[in-house]
Amino acid sequence: MCFWGASGAHQPIIAQKLAAWQTGPAISGLSRTAGSRKHWHHTKIERPFTIRTSAEAGEAQHTLTRSDTPWCAAGAGLETTYFMSAVPSSIPATPGMPSSPLDPQVAALLDLIARAKRPPIHVMDPEDAKIAYEKSAPILDINPPAVHAVEDLHVCAHDGHGIPVRLYAPREASWAEPLPLLVYFHGGGFTVGSVDSHDALCRLLCGQADCMVLSVDYRLGPQWRFPTAANDAFDALHWVFEEAGRLGADPARIALGGDSAGGTLAAACAVEARNTGLAPVLQLLIYPGTCARQNTASHRALAEGYLLTAEMIRWFFSQYLDQEASRDDWRFAPLDGGGTGADVGGVCPAWIAVAGYDPLHDEGVAYADKLRAAGVAATLADYPGMIHDFFKLGRFVPAVAQAHADAVAALRAAFGHPEN
Repeated sequence: MCFWGASGAHQPIIAQKLAAWQTGPAISGLSRTAGSRKHWHHTKIERPFTIRTSAEAGEAQHTLTRSDTPWCAAGAGLETTYFMSAVPSSIPATPGMPSSPLDPQVAALLDLIARAKRPPIHVMDPEDAKIAYEKSAPILDINPPAVHAVEDLHVCAHDGHGIPVRLYAPREASWAEPLPLLVYFHGGGFTVGSVDSHDALCRLLCGQADCMVLSVDYRLGPQWRFPTAANDAFDALHWVFEEAGRLGADPARIALGGDSAGGTLAAACAVEARNTGLAPVLQLLIYPGTCARQNTASHRALAEGYLLTAEMIRWFFSQYLDQEASRDDWRFAPLDGGGTGADVGGVCPAWIAVAGYDPLHDEGVAYADKLRAAGVAATLADYPGMIHDFFKLGRFVPAVAQAHADAVAALRAAFGHPEN
């Protein structure tokens, strides 16, 4: 998510600067002072360019060239993919700090956001934060791809509330050949975000994975506190399986997905599905939150300076949780809530994306380990030069396209589609 509160007046200026930086000539003379983000990394670069970094000892110039070859390692039930840098890392071995430096486009983006000097989302009134997030979300995201059809519907929650959902279709549904369907939960710390803020990503997944996408506008804090969001997610899950035939969807090819807080909900839905006899084919978890308390090494090392901060995380959860004890509920913390977290034996296979410079990195890795230990097939895609919410930075970070392609490939494989 874009956690900076760009006002309407600043958005065009920021967008123009970013567009000029993205499409302009090779970057040269871009200097950085010593600090937490003085290191650079690339996952995939479309053109060679030069970046000069400054440190206390003097200046060192590095020329970065394209390198997009992945290094893969497979283990029992767990496949991990790392996208390696062509530039040797100079980051000290700090627990929780990735060994690879930041993607250069991401680092430049963070600098531009910092120069905008907009108030961070966690100092705003919750309603103002929701508005700021909706305004800022499209600036850095890809242009929304066209799809065959989009329809806004409502799902009746168990308490009678009408949950807004948005259904995307890549082509006309055929009753003889129903389409696979992805149930998607947006991110936003259970406090901000909507089907609108994640419209472009859902359209991309719909078109490229050749599946319907049902984006769920679950209720948010502070008006609706835990476990309302989880209950809404469960109600949407059951509704999709019950209504699949009417929607033109194949009940044997339903996947669950979400980013950040939405990844938490998707992981919880996978457990709920197992508990109630439903059989989704995949849980697509994009930098999911899974732990009860944010005390991992990555949370400590990356508490400041990488868009999502420790203060923001505390603020989000203060808006969402009804009481401190709810941290130990597996619906909030499927990794370790109550000490052991959710029983994940028999849940559907998982594809989990984590970002190296994301405070949530370690809990995503740990959740993949937990699934593997329970005998669940899990694929971990590690993008070491990225930050939290990088899936929605595709307009200005070319490397994001590879992550999108990886997620699409995971969905297509789960749905039984042929490879592109």
